[in-house]
Amino acid sequence: MDFTYSLWILLLPLISFLVIGLPDFAGNKYAWSHKTAGLIGTCSIGIVTILSYITAFQYFTAPRLADGTYATLVPYNYTWLPLGTLHFDLGILLDPISVMMLIVISTVSLMVHIYSFGYMHGEKGFQRYYAFLSLFTMSMLGLVLATNIFQMYMFWELVGVSSYLLIGFYYGLHAAVHASKKAFIVTRFADMFFLIGILIFGYYTGSFNFSFTGTKVIMAEGMTAFSVCDTARAAAAGGFILPTALVLMFIGGAGKSAMFPLHIWLPDAMEGPTPVSALIHAATMVVAGVVQIARLFPIWIDYAPQTMEVIVIVGAFTAFYAAAVACAQSDIKRVLAFSTISQIAFMMVALGVCLPGHNGGLDNHDQLGYMASLFHLFTHAMFKACLFLCAGCIIHAVHSNEMSAMGGLKKYMPITHATFLISCLAIAGIPFFSGFSSKDEIITACFEYSSVCGWWMTAVAAMTAFYMFRLYYGIFWGTENKKLHAEHTPHEAPATMTFPLIFLSVITVGVGIFTTLGGFLGWNWASFGSIISAAGTAYTVHFNTQIAITSTVIAIVSIALATYIYKGEKQPIADKLYATFPRLHRWAYKRFYMDEVYMFVTHKILFRFVSKPVAWIDEHIINGLIDFTAWGANEAGETIRPWQSGDVRQYAVWFLTGTVALTLVLLCIL
Repeated sequence: MDFTYSLWILLLPLISFLVIGLPDFAGNKYAWSHKTAGLIGTCSIGIVTILSYITAFQYFTAPRLADGTYATLVPYNYTWLPLGTLHFDLGILLDPISVMMLIVISTVSLMVHIYSFGYMHGEKGFQRYYAFLSLFTMSMLGLVLATNIFQMYMFWELVGVSSYLLIGFYYGLHAAVHASKKAFIVTRFADMFFLIGILIFGYYTGSFNFSFTGTKVIMAEGMTAFSVCDTARAAAAGGFILPTALVLMFIGGAGKSAMFPLHIWLPDAMEGPTPVSALIHAATMVVAGVVQIARLFPIWIDYAPQTMEVIVIVGAFTAFYAAAVACAQSDIKRVLAFSTISQIAFMMVALGVCLPGHNGGLDNHDQLGYMASLFHLFTHAMFKACLFLCAGCIIHAVHSNEMSAMGGLKKYMPITHATFLISCLAIAGIPFFSGFSSKDEIITACFEYSSVCGWWMTAVAAMTAFYMFRLYYGIFWGTENKKLHAEHTPHEAPATMTFPLIFLSVITVGVGIFTTLGGFLGWNWASFGSIISAAGTAYTVHFNTQIAITSTVIAIVSIALATYIYKGEKQPIADKLYATFPRLHRWAYKRFYMDEVYMFVTHKILFRFVSKPVAWIDEHIINGLIDFTAWGANEAGETIRPWQSGDVRQYAVWFLTGTVALTLVLLCIL
């Protein structure tokens, strides 16, 4: 198979960024018109989407290897910086994970580009916006196509820069600037641990490869093979070396994927344009941590299985915490933001509950969580992108993010209402919608890990169904704000904004019907887990009927409870609950005061006891030494300045004096 065209998947968004961005940065005189800039960006991503679908079709329809697994292909690999046996490579790696992510990123990015034509119409900085969208897409594509950890880290940082630029797009607003800096600082702090982990890993293994053994890499003709990892050296240094490196890299992934306590940047990231929120939450930034762990999973399983409990504990707590906070939020985008945090935590837990088989690697039974995690990444990307884009249509109609400005919108916005409902049913885990199959597989994997973990994640799934339908009824049913609607009569969004909603909803329903039927009928799917299966065979999905029925009943009960409390125009039960538990509601609404905790730690502790002493040392000692050196050099210069007077007689005196002194010294020595 010839995949040489895959290089254009990376180059086209980069070219789009330069073509749109450079004239705009040169000044308004040279900038493209809004329509031209949008067409350039959208057409380039459209071509990338077509190439991604062609790549996926060719890859998944090609013959498998002898052991039943998919081949790992490297169409390009360039040694950028050789350092002896350790070298930094740049290339393109195609395997089930990267090919699946190509579909996710390109599809959601294309929908965001099309949607932005309507949403960003007339906005100042339209060209800059599309340039940054292209950069963001290119960065995430480069991250998932990376052939090694260091290349992943390079694009990882580009993703961070892109998010900083887009979150702070409205740089005239203090809140947007604050949010972009907050996201940049928090993720940079986490990325420091990622880099340290990479350096430890590379030093002790002699390679930045994603796996040590078992991966069959097929290089294109003329390509250089990957360096081989030296596991013996890492083992000789101590059994804690690889687990430490992996946990440090996980901290980097936790920061990017907004796991507790590094989650504080994501809710504030809503200050950027709503289509950007869809791109960040569905297909790019927050899933990077999941992709990182999935990439390194063979090493986790073989060399650090005991540390996977860290992933489970962090993910399980984050999922519950974010769901609890989402139940009390009134800003539509912040409800969806905490929903994303909770769903990403679901994926993390699914990866963490995988257990190594008896012969190393993953047995066919134990790869369920791995497959379910990546499957949920795919399904979540589609319905969460749809939810955020629906939120954009609603905000566009009522000119507010607050649920109090909404209510009764179903009669004004039928398309947005229908697509939002479909996505809510999907994330709630109702059968024949895409979220049901992936969520059910995750819960099954959790029960196989432990009953406590299974029931914990089932409770989080129930909370998810509850707060999503609380949001749904608050927007489309509830009490209509007639005074506000009289000033701004709500209306359905233009076709450029509703088409992406319909497209993503069709995917959500289509995938849901196919996977639900396939799960109950036991269809054999091409599993992402098969690439690390000890048996090397594709995973056959059979739903656990008891768990599937139980989780579905719990989801329906949660929806019914939300309907009972929030459907009517008046909500006496909700008011009574608020009056009964005002402190609990306040704590959840204020995100359990995590932002205040961060402010206390940074201002009262770090700034006072670390930053101020360091600043004093810098000013008085370091600067004092530098100033003293400058003063000494100046004084020495002033002292010897008379020696350069230009008086020849004075020079003669100094010459004779020196000659006599030197002669006397030589005579004494001899």
